[in-house]
Amino acid sequence: MTEVLRDTAGLAGEPVRAPMAPSQPMRVALGRVDRSRTLGFTFDGKSYQGHPGDTLASALLANGVRLVGRSFKYHRPRGLLSAGPEEPNALVELRSGARQEPNTRATVAELYDGLEAQSQNRWPSLAFDALGVNDLFSPFFTAGFYYKTFMWPAAFWEKLYEPIIRRAAGLGSLSKEADPDAYDKGFLHCDLLVIGAGPSGLMAALTAGRAGARVILADEDFLLGGRLNAETLAIGAQSGADWARGAVAELASMPNVRVMPRTTVMGVFDHGVFGAVERVSDHLPAPAAGKPRQVLWRIYARRSILAAGAIERPIAFRDNDRPGVMLAGAVRAYANRWGVAAGKRVALFVNNDDGLRTARDLEARGVDVVAVIDSRRVGERLPGIRHLQGAVVTAAHGKLGLTGITVRTADGREERIACDALGVSGGWNPTLALTSHHSARPVWDESIAAFVPSPSGPAGLSVAGAAAGALSTHGALATGAARAAEALEDLGFAASPADIPQAEDAPLRLSPLWHVPGQGRAWVDFQNDVTVKDIKLAHQENFVSVEHLKRYTTLGMATDQGKTSNVVALAVMAELTGKGIPATGTTVFRPPYTPVSMGTLAGRSREEEFKPTRLTPRTAGRHSRAPSSSRSGCGSAPSGIPAPARPPGASRSTARSSPPARASASAM
Repeated sequence: MTEVLRDTAGLAGEPVRAPMAPSQPMRVALGRVDRSRTLGFTFDGKSYQGHPGDTLASALLANGVRLVGRSFKYHRPRGLLSAGPEEPNALVELRSGARQEPNTRATVAELYDGLEAQSQNRWPSLAFDALGVNDLFSPFFTAGFYYKTFMWPAAFWEKLYEPIIRRAAGLGSLSKEADPDAYDKGFLHCDLLVIGAGPSGLMAALTAGRAGARVILADEDFLLGGRLNAETLAIGAQSGADWARGAVAELASMPNVRVMPRTTVMGVFDHGVFGAVERVSDHLPAPAAGKPRQVLWRIYARRSILAAGAIERPIAFRDNDRPGVMLAGAVRAYANRWGVAAGKRVALFVNNDDGLRTARDLEARGVDVVAVIDSRRVGERLPGIRHLQGAVVTAAHGKLGLTGITVRTADGREERIACDALGVSGGWNPTLALTSHHSARPVWDESIAAFVPSPSGPAGLSVAGAAAGALSTHGALATGAARAAEALEDLGFAASPADIPQAEDAPLRLSPLWHVPGQGRAWVDFQNDVTVKDIKLAHQENFVSVEHLKRYTTLGMATDQGKTSNVVALAVMAELTGKGIPATGTTVFRPPYTPVSMGTLAGRSREEEFKPTRLTPRTAGRHSRAPSSSRSGCGSAPSGIPAPARPPGASRSTARSSPPARASASAM
C-alpha cells in the first residue's frame, strides 16, 4: 500500500510515493529521512522502527510514544518539549553494559540500527513510577524546602538525611564497568571559526572561504542547514534546505575549509581559544577499529562568528508540563524535517506570527489543526483554521498524555477543546551562551522581547543571524555575510561583495505573554520542577536577585542550563518586583554549553597514561635491577609492580580518527 506525499524539500513539490509504515502511525510525510531503509531500536525493552536521518526523539514520536521520562523532584510524567539541544525532559540512557551512557537527550541522539534506550528516574516502570507519590507532597517540597528541613536535629544529617538524599539524587545510572572506547584530543588552527551551520553560518563560511581564508565550520547537528531543514521557506528559486545542501557541498570542495558536523563548540576561553567536542562515533553501535568515540578539540581562531540561531520559549500555564505540550517550532520541525505529526488533533497557543507558520505547515501536511489560540487581539487571521484571537490557554488536561485544553476566549468564556498535542510559542531567545563565557551580560532588546549578546563579549567574536536578534531568513543571510566581511577586513583578506539571495524578511510581530495567571501550578523549569508559585515564594522571602532566585529555586541549574526557562522566570520576577526585565537582569552562562562526558575531557589520560611516570636519571639506571619507590610524582607505585591491565580494545596511544584537517591541525 502506498500514499501520495509531498517532499518537504520541494517548493512546488512533485508527488512522490513512499511505502506506508503501519508500525509508525504518526508519519505524515517524507521529510528528510530515508524511508527506503528501516532501522530497529528498543525503548524500555520494547521494539520500534525508524529510518536513517531520524533522531531517537523523532522515531519515538513517529511510533506514537509520548511519555519519555519523569521529572527530577516530583517524578511527574514528561514528554518531548523541543527538537534540539535545549530539551529538558527527554533524558534517556543509551546502550547497555560498559557503553551505557546516562542523561542523553533523545532529541540529539542519532538513530542507528540496534540502538538500545532506557527511560530513567523511575521505578518500577515509566508508566507507573512509585516515586510519583512525591507529587502528592508537593506542598511540603516547595522551593528552598531543603534549606529549612534538614537543619535539625543535627545528629540526623549523617545517619538519616544524607543517605536518603544521596539515594534519591541523580537521574541516570553509570554502568560501573570500564569504558572500552577510546577518546582523543587535538588542536586546530584557522583564520575564522564559524559556530553554527544555519543560514547565517553558511553565508559567513561561504564569504570567507571564497576569499581564501582558512575556515572551520562547526555545527552540533549531523545534518547541516539549521532551521532551513525544518522550514518550507525559499531562498532564491529553491527551497531553503536545497540551498543549504548546495552551500555545504561548495564548502566541502574548498581545500581551505574544514566542515565539522556533529561538533559542539562548548566553550570560549582566552586568546581566541575554543573548546569543541566532535562526536566521531556516537551515531554507530561501536567505534570502528582504531577510531575514537569522541574528540576534544582545542581550536585557535584569529576571528570567530557565533551563528547558533535562537531557541523558542514556552508560555507557562496550569499543567503545561503534560506529555504532548511542546514548543510550536518543534512541532513544525518534526513535521517538516522528520515527517512526523506530534498528534492527531493539534492545537497551537501563540503570541507571535512565527507560531502561525506552524499552523500553515501542519495543515499542508494533512494534520488536523483544531484551533489556534492567539493571545493577540489583532493581527493576521488564518483562513480555514479556527483562530481564536485575544484568547489564552488556562489549563492542560490528561495524565500520561494530553487529552485536552481549557481556553478562555476574548469575551471571558471558558471552553474545553479536545486535542492530543499542543504547540506553544512565546517568542524566541537568541542562543548567546558563548558570548557570556567571559562574563559579558546580555542586554535586553524590546523589539523582540529577548536578551541579545552584549557588545563587550569575547575579543574577536562577532554574532550573526538569529543569535544576534536577526530573526528573518534574509536578516540571517545578510548579517552572516556582513560579519564575515568585517572579519576578513581585520585579517587583511580582500573579500568580494556577497550576493545575498532573496529570502523572507518579515519582522517577528510579537506581543509578550510570559504566563497565564490562575489556580494550580504553571511550570517554568521542566527538568527541575520550578513553577510560577516557586518564583512568587522566592520573591516573598526576598530572594529577588537573579543569582539568589537561581539558587533558591534551582532554576536553570539542570543539564539544560535554563535554555527554555530562564527568560520566562526573569519576566515573572520582573512582574513581581515592578522593575522590568532589563532592571531585573539575567545570569551569565559558563562552559560547557551542553554536557560533556568525563571520557572526552580525559582523552588518552587513562590508566597508566593518566599520570605519566617520570624517572630521574638515577632511577632509570636501576629500573631493571630492583623494585624502587623513587619515581617522581605523588602516590606512584613502586617501579617493580606491573601496570594494571587495560580494558579489551584499549591501546596505549590511540590514533586520532578525525579526517585530515584542511585547516592547519595537529594531534595531541
